[in-house]
Amino acid sequence: MIRVMIVEDQKLVRSLLESYIQNEDGYQLAVSIPGAAEAPILCDTEDIDLVLMDVQTEHRENGLAAAKKIREAHPEIKIVVATSLIDTQVLARAKAVGADSLWYKDGDEGTLMQVVRRTMAGEHIFPDAPPSVEIGTAMSAEFTKGEMKVLRCLVRGLSYNEIAKELGIEPSTVKYHVINMLQKTNLENKLQLAIAATEAKLVVELAEE
Repeated sequence: MIRVMIVEDQKLVRSLLESYIQNEDGYQLAVSIPGAAEAPILCDTEDIDLVLMDVQTEHRENGLAAAKKIREAHPEIKIVVATSLIDTQVLARAKAVGADSLWYKDGDEGTLMQVVRRTMAGEHIFPDAPPSVEIGTAMSAEFTKGEMKVLRCLVRGLSYNEIAKELGIEPSTVKYHVINMLQKTNLENKLQLAIAATEAKLVVELAEE
């Protein structure tokens, strides 16, 4: 019997994940909690084979930081990151901290359990890219890498000059990227652009690992 820990702060989503595990032959729900900080501790005291880990959990606790601690202390435990955050950095950081697989929450029960079964069989399941979402009248996949770098800085509230200094480019290049994104999205200004990116979870600020 594969014993599963679920870490998910949204009660409805957590209930759905619990039902997925409980309905799957050979799997047992061992622990279900809303916050990531407790997860590594419980892995020390409970018999856990698999962790389904959200990225942003209760009290803004960082699920990737918890996953890293679990991986270091218990390399035998499988970790599947389950997230609705489509920021490409989340996908990259999940791999970097040692997660075994990643599943986006826009998928259904069948997709999740397929990822779980393949992960338990020793595979590593990571999408090639996050899902594309609407930002104004554009899809996020239309943004170039350069535009995404500038957009991350806009979300942090940096000025054109500050962005230019951080990215090692000219302020005019920053403005060029912003104008291109505004034209693609039909949004009116950089504030609307930053808000839209944040609301769509295209750019997220995670707590420190």
